[in-house]
Amino acid sequence: MWGLLRRRSPSGFSPSSTAEEVTAAVDGSGLVAVVTGASSGIGAETCRVLAMRGLHVVMGVRNSSAGARVRDEIVRQLPAAKIEMLDLDLSLMSSVRRFAENFNALNLPLNILV
Repeated sequence: MWGLLRRRSPSGFSPSSTAEEVTAAVDGSGLVAVVTGASSGIGAETCRVLAMRGLHVVMGVRNSSAGARVRDEIVRQLPAAKIEMLDLDLSLMSSVRRFAENFNALNLPLNILV
């Protein structure tokens, strides 16, 4: 079974490949990504790696204090990171509308939505 986890796919990556490995050749300079669920888990790691690759990251978070901790840790690790945090609860249409208004007010393009 463990051999399956080490097996490489045609892309050269395996199930155990990290986000950093997969994006190693990516230059995201000039791109803007909105990441939902950004205050923990896969969303937080996605924000970190996208910021590492030069993208301007807009974090959509339901829990502002948890989101602020993630944002602050990313900035601590990557002082040049371009990262914003906006409240977003995808279960409330009013929150989605407010997020869209706040995002539009940033006057940034939207290149990637995660």
